[in-house]
Amino acid sequence: MIERSIHKLKVIFSDRVIRGRILFILGAFVVFRLLAAIPIPGVNRAALEQFFTNNQFLGLLNIFSGGGLSSLSIVMLGVGPYITASIIMQLATVIFPKVKAMYTEEGEAGRTKFISISRALTVPLAVLQSVAFLTLLESQGIVSSLSPFAFAVNVALVTGGSLFLMWIGELITEFGIGNGVSLIIFAGIVSGLPSGISQALFTASAANIPAYLGFLVLGLVVIFLVVMVSEAERSIPIHYARATRGQGGTAPTYMPIRLLQAGVMPIIFALSLLLLPQMVLTGLTTFGVDGVRGILDAYTAFSANPYAHGAVYFILVVMFTYFYTSITFEPKRVADNLQKSGAFVPGVRPGRETENYIALVVNRITLPGAVFLGLVAVIPFIIQGITGITAILIGGTALLIVVNVVLDLIRKIDAQASLREY
Repeated sequence: MIERSIHKLKVIFSDRVIRGRILFILGAFVVFRLLAAIPIPGVNRAALEQFFTNNQFLGLLNIFSGGGLSSLSIVMLGVGPYITASIIMQLATVIFPKVKAMYTEEGEAGRTKFISISRALTVPLAVLQSVAFLTLLESQGIVSSLSPFAFAVNVALVTGGSLFLMWIGELITEFGIGNGVSLIIFAGIVSGLPSGISQALFTASAANIPAYLGFLVLGLVVIFLVVMVSEAERSIPIHYARATRGQGGTAPTYMPIRLLQAGVMPIIFALSLLLLPQMVLTGLTTFGVDGVRGILDAYTAFSANPYAHGAVYFILVVMFTYFYTSITFEPKRVADNLQKSGAFVPGVRPGRETENYIALVVNRITLPGAVFLGLVAVIPFIIQGITGITAILIGGTALLIVVNVVLDLIRKIDAQASLREY
């Protein structure tokens, strides 16, 4: 096993294409972190730190900005608007049959058009979020009062920063390895680890040491379980027809189906959907819209209740796991490919019956995977309800995202290495 891993590493570092893709990802990370260090004009640092203290909503939102929100950088929105646009478009596939047909039946051209619409939708969403955030920050004294022209310049800077990150994410997906949007979020989380760990060590007292050790052990257990479940798969036996010296025969093999087909995306989608109402309501309240303050207070109270918020979060994670799996894994396409290559599932007729069988297997194994992902996601909410520490909630969400992104990246690098090896 060790020799095999060493051989894989040699293949990875010796292959020019894989090495170039990895270097491209690292270069994109450097550009992203440089942009995250450039603040917008007129930021009051002291007021900003006080505003972020124990603010769970902004802490979760800061995850999606890749740490750019905590410094009010020009990429303070991160890839949030693009994620929201993607959610809206994917929900549209359920509501509008034409959108679903465009995504599933028109092939590569339809998917390209689908992505183009998502990009176009990102622009107004980024503008609206920029205006809402800057207005809120200005009302809190975090950003100095600006003239209409200076305010418009800030809106253009923040909107442009979000669109630039969207473009970087797509470049990573095309020229790097893995999902670019997930990797940008991952880079932002990892970049904040040194300061977070040092702050925890310097502020920890002797009485809190057992609690921190307990959280560390729990985190390691969660990482172990996430790795195990993410690597788990259900193998469907497949036979390929072949001719051996004029006689018919079959060559047996199997088709692996992962327990968690959706990876980290259900967590990102569920959190985005939970943050969106508070973001919109905060913006409307800032603009002085009547009747919104009461709704915002009610939603803020709901968000502060770890059990109610955690229950909704669990349901959304399970729903989005099924939803994203149904979009990314198409049993009909798999069944058609098997039939075209002369393969079949023993005891199942090719064509429609194979499609139904594969769909049944995927639905069955998605349920335990979705429930596990939901339970792991709400563990920090339970701990928050017991201990009252909101930082654990943010850390637990970040931990889930980091582990899933790393596993997905390792899996895809290994696939690239295997391709070059053979």
